[in-house]
Amino acid sequence: MHPNLWHPYFQAKTCPEPLKVRSAQGIWLELEDGRHIIDAISSWWVTLYGHGHPRIAAAIYQQAQQLEQVIFSGFTHEPAEQLAEALVKVLPPGLTRVFYSDNGSTSVEVALKMTYQYWVNQGQPRTTFLAFEAGYHGDTFGTMSVGARSLFTQAFTPLLFEVEFLPFPATWLGDETIDQKEAQAIATLQDKLTANPDRYAGVIIEPLIQGAGGMNMGRPQFLQTLAQHLKTAQIPLILDEVMTGFGRTGDWFACTKAQIQPDVVCLSKGLTGGFLPFAATVCTEAIYEGFFSEDPFKTLYHGHSYAGNPLGCAAALAAIALMQEQPEAFQRLEALHLQHLNSLQACPMVEKLRVTGTVAALDIIQPTQGMPTSQSWANSGLDAFGWNASDLDASVADILTHQPSTKTGYLAQVGPFIRQRALELGCLLRPLGNVLYILPPYCISEAELAQVYGIIQQILNECR
Repeated sequence: MHPNLWHPYFQAKTCPEPLKVRSAQGIWLELEDGRHIIDAISSWWVTLYGHGHPRIAAAIYQQAQQLEQVIFSGFTHEPAEQLAEALVKVLPPGLTRVFYSDNGSTSVEVALKMTYQYWVNQGQPRTTFLAFEAGYHGDTFGTMSVGARSLFTQAFTPLLFEVEFLPFPATWLGDETIDQKEAQAIATLQDKLTANPDRYAGVIIEPLIQGAGGMNMGRPQFLQTLAQHLKTAQIPLILDEVMTGFGRTGDWFACTKAQIQPDVVCLSKGLTGGFLPFAATVCTEAIYEGFFSEDPFKTLYHGHSYAGNPLGCAAALAAIALMQEQPEAFQRLEALHLQHLNSLQACPMVEKLRVTGTVAALDIIQPTQGMPTSQSWANSGLDAFGWNASDLDASVADILTHQPSTKTGYLAQVGPFIRQRALELGCLLRPLGNVLYILPPYCISEAELAQVYGIIQQILNECR
């Protein structure tokens, strides 16, 4: 472990040595020791078109020679204007105003502040947001507040503002209860709106796919019903499309796939094709007009040093052009995922197989026997989550029997084992506890995707 680095989402005292990456091209990472690893999760869901894409790299290089950065308060530039126009063209009609920031959390934070202050500016302050159970919107205090209370937020709970949560109607292949779950979620929403019609500043949701909460997937018709109820109640709908944007759901955006018109959309991750940190929050003219005033107190006092960074704008413009030229790259993946998921249906270790566009996921059911030895688990980096040596000395079956709380959820013990075993077999997979997902760059070939699923099948076979 490098003495000066602090890595995210790992217990520093017990985590395994991080792998050093020397270079990357397409779907492949090259490690310092010469090994090549398939990046089956797009490096935290950002690398849409593959590592080192020459078109995006060239756009950044050319822009850097002309204008690399300028303050965006009181100044503007051609790349920022071109990108705003490009985004408005591909988003649903009505989303006309683009506010730039630098990552997914900040794009959501901006959306929350926009909708909250909108009501303040109207002289009708509303203090509560509605969000969805199991949601994740980022790691800033505002985004943690509208996310599910979890391992990520536990230490900060006293500092988070109050939010009311709605059930998220997650579904999967063969789910026969989805109509009932959707009806329950809408009924809960209706009850809240009827009881307190003037309480809610807005509703935020990860549309079609909840990411870090477990790759929970929903249906377009639920989004349509949700949007209609909020339109009737005149409550802003915020779509967190940080992960789902730019082709991930099989369409340009989840909102275009569901054919709905939200009030605010949050974008980041794939916006620059994974090359640079960059984000945008896009809202309707009505929201913008709520701030357009001679009154300085109605100004949105929010900004970032790198807002509208020209290099980020150039990368995003190149990435959008690639999507426009090669829509089949992301449109084809759902059918390919389904073929492979069908072959896994008979595996007794998996359930709730699901796919939306380019994203496939399944839940792993941990068996009580036949698992790898405790030494295999120890080598896998299981202790990255803080297990004591005495825990690792026991058999895996015994751990599973006496530690039921770690069979599911983010700390599920099967996750680190699969991650390490996949790396040994040449593939980067990063399960969310017992939820295994595949989220590859769009440039992955059919043969390479089959290789990923072959590795998954081998690991599952080893665990039976």
